[in-house]
Amino acid sequence: MTTESSGSWTRFTTSGDESTRSNIVQSVPLIEFDIVSPSMTGPHEIRTAIRDEMTTVLIGNERIIDYLSISLLTRGHILLEGVPGVAKTTIANGFARATGLDSKRVQMTPDLLPADITGTHVYKEATGEFELQRGPVFSNLLIADEINRTTPKTQSALLEAMQEGTVTIEGETMTLPKPFMVVATQNPIEMEGTYELPEAQRDRFQLKATVELPNEENELALLKRFDDRPTLSPADIERTVSPEDILAARETVAETHVSESVRRYIRSIVAATRDHPELDYGGSPRASLAFLQVAKAHAAIHGREYVIPEDVKRMAGPVLVHRLVPNTQAQLDDRTAENVVTEIVADVSPPSSDAAKSSPTATISEDGGFVEDSDENPDDG
Repeated sequence: MTTESSGSWTRFTTSGDESTRSNIVQSVPLIEFDIVSPSMTGPHEIRTAIRDEMTTVLIGNERIIDYLSISLLTRGHILLEGVPGVAKTTIANGFARATGLDSKRVQMTPDLLPADITGTHVYKEATGEFELQRGPVFSNLLIADEINRTTPKTQSALLEAMQEGTVTIEGETMTLPKPFMVVATQNPIEMEGTYELPEAQRDRFQLKATVELPNEENELALLKRFDDRPTLSPADIERTVSPEDILAARETVAETHVSESVRRYIRSIVAATRDHPELDYGGSPRASLAFLQVAKAHAAIHGREYVIPEDVKRMAGPVLVHRLVPNTQAQLDDRTAENVVTEIVADVSPPSSDAAKSSPTATISEDGGFVEDSDENPDDG
């Protein structure tokens, strides 16, 4: 705690948890306080701050929020799939609010053109010249709502932006803001008037996450919350992190240790999809690279400086399912890519925990300090 005096007043500046601040306020009731939030520099702290803020509106979507954080911290993009009414767009909008990123939302429709996303040159009668009108892709977070309702031609307008972080308009290549992230949504049950994403487009999404219907407990809690506050919306979510926090956390994720045994484990899982008898196409090297990055981020947001096999197992489905193409026989047998990934993860032997660590490490405790590593669940709520 620090103090600052000027004339007739003294300011105490402190950081820490709410109980500590409350005790100080009670002991010195007539002194002005300037409360400073704890430093938001690590992936673990950022993940916690985003989850805590978003769950003031959302209930039961912590897993999806974590996937969004992982994509953001690894320069990835995410596809959210779910039936109508499970809050896919609300989650995306809430994430934009919590991260403070400049966001744009595009409702993807059959008549949407590529230029409606990227932008184009528009003739200005007042000046007699063409002026660049930038599209919504020039933002930090682009929400492509119901992406499978627009044509493949328009869907492909996102390819360069997602892969290179640039957009080319009439021969001129422009760099997009950093960070840049695409959050797309789609409805899996209503196929009339839709255009399934081609394999090349799906492969650009680092992760695919399914937003499930809430269980009884969460739905009852949701009804209670909105009964008490009927106007609650993503607009009530406050910014919790800064772009500087995000960029710093990205560096931490990049430095997360991955042992040779874990890299071989990742490669073995991806390679098993290429030879699987129920798949026409398995994971590409891009899938392997995405797998490596999200495993590092999963470890980092749980406060570890190294990747363990459990990080790999947890992220196998979101990384691989949308990249795999089941063959005709598998479809006739009602076998899905999810079934295949589950079996592969069960069949491929992971390295031992000791081999996976192979580096001195520590874990961030609840109060932000470091403690010796334990066998805690890496997906702890």
